[in-house]
Amino acid sequence: MYKVGLLLGVCARSWKSIRMASSKVARRDPLANKVALVTASTEGIGLAIARRLAQDGARVVISSRKQQNVDRAVAALQGEGLSVTGTVCHVGKAEDRERLVAMILDINVKATALMTKAVVPEMEKRGSGSIVIVASIAAYSPFPALGPYNVSKTALLGLTKNLAIELAQRNIRVNALAPGLIKTNFSKVLWMDKAREDAIKEALRIRRLGKPEDCAGIVSFLCSEDASYITGETVVVGGGAPSHL
Repeated sequence: MYKVGLLLGVCARSWKSIRMASSKVARRDPLANKVALVTASTEGIGLAIARRLAQDGARVVISSRKQQNVDRAVAALQGEGLSVTGTVCHVGKAEDRERLVAMILDINVKATALMTKAVVPEMEKRGSGSIVIVASIAAYSPFPALGPYNVSKTALLGLTKNLAIELAQRNIRVNALAPGLIKTNFSKVLWMDKAREDAIKEALRIRRLGKPEDCAGIVSFLCSEDASYITGETVVVGGGAPSHL
């Protein structure tokens, strides 16, 4: 019995040491000296990602269609002591980086490709880069009555694979995040009714809807050196919902 107690004590101390070491590693700013441009980042998942990247040491540029939204988000994050600036970029206006009309396929697929094309030269100058494309679990399990949206998100999975191949020789990694049903204003119509929310929870292995913060850490990881051998992959953050093509 004494030996068992001694063993448990040693294990507990070892685990405590590991936890302390892990927390020290986590505080080392894994994204220090990196610049992160986060589009559509004044609320919801985008804002949570911008906050996490800044907390992990990156200098973050927030962007959105409306100046007042950008100003509000920048003020909030700067108020938390984070290194954040902002710019207006409407992906549906020709004058903003030659974007076409704000149709779903143009915004979700074409604009993503054009934005990537715009930032790649700057990443090359820095010697490396990481691009994380936000797709959706709808790419695997389509949402009813949202055909164009579902198709656009499936296309992003293919775009991720192709860009990963094209940009690998330039030391630029490309991965994707596929959120499940995350509680945001955008997805409100899907969960605002309690009966519908309960039915969704019942279908998930993790019996809750996601939070924007559930996505943020994954993006930070994919941007960090810890993911330096990962490219062309899609990480699903969907509470265990079915996610296979």
